[in-house]
Amino acid sequence: MRATLCPVSGFLGAGKTTTLLAAARELRRRGHRPAIVTNDQGRDLVDTRLARTVTDAVAEVLDGCFCCRFDELAGVVTRLVDGGADVVLAEAVGSCTDLRATVVRPLRAHHGDGLRVAPLVTVVDPVRYRVFARSWAAGEDSDTGYLYAHQLAEADVLAVNKIDLAGPGLGGVLAELGRRNPAARVVPYSARSGEVGALVDLLLADGEPDRPDTGLDYDRYAAAEAELAWLNQEVAVCGPVRPAVWASAALAALSAWAAATGALVGHAKVTVTGEGGLAKVSLTGAGEPLSVDLPGPDAVGEGHAVFNLRVACPPADLDRACVEAVAAADRVCGTSSGSGSGPAAFRPAYPRPTHRIPA
Repeated sequence: MRATLCPVSGFLGAGKTTTLLAAARELRRRGHRPAIVTNDQGRDLVDTRLARTVTDAVAEVLDGCFCCRFDELAGVVTRLVDGGADVVLAEAVGSCTDLRATVVRPLRAHHGDGLRVAPLVTVVDPVRYRVFARSWAAGEDSDTGYLYAHQLAEADVLAVNKIDLAGPGLGGVLAELGRRNPAARVVPYSARSGEVGALVDLLLADGEPDRPDTGLDYDRYAAAEAELAWLNQEVAVCGPVRPAVWASAALAALSAWAAATGALVGHAKVTVTGEGGLAKVSLTGAGEPLSVDLPGPDAVGEGHAVFNLRVACPPADLDRACVEAVAAADRVCGTSSGSGSGPAAFRPAYPRPTHRIPA
């Protein structure tokens, strides 16, 4: 019986990783052997650390998106399946699109004998969607909005996450998404609550028939990716330290800086690992409340912090903001931290897919 690969896309901060973790738990409950593939333009991924809290069958595709690292993706999926996985959940970079042409069709063409490719899922944060929808209604035409719209348009499944946080306007968002992509199935759920059964049903159902592509201007796609600075940074924290408090203080400082400068936060994640476990705190918008996704241990003698930041600003500004966030966390917690390995922020390179098979 062929293993199933589930490609999952969605803009930064939509909750893709939380969705995959919940889906892996649900798949295991149903008797499956799930694996998770994480993906990033850089290295030192928070998402990989989180995935390993759910399953040992975890692999990474680093230094580029799935489309530009197609052979690496195919290789890690093959190894996971050979290791016993029957469902592989693959989370694409949050600024990636054109997956139908550059990942789904090439996988079916080159690996279809041994691998079933599930419907293409795009995870949607309804709050973020409303922000983009307001800009479209106002006639604004940013490159980032263009990329986001393409992610919605190419999906077989629009997985609307965070319904517990969406408020009374959720019905309108679901209706708008249905009109925007009438060929897609719209599935509301809450990954945080673990209620992902309806989404998993679609992942395990028969594959969707292929559809025509929506035209994509790669120059605009590249420009949208280049608006964001990416930073993955490791920091040693000398304690004693309360991991969740330290991570929260660091992200609170970063959030205040982004709000003061008007910088768009795609997502910001910080984990602090110490003896006894891992704490993880996240932020999806400047000035918005933080989310303590994993509380971790109460206190540890020393911690290992990892920052994954995606913010629309010059890379040098994000490097400085990260240094200041570490210093702020140390002031709050009375800790002493290393400054990392120097400047780490960068802009993604122009996307150059390994394969691109049009409809």
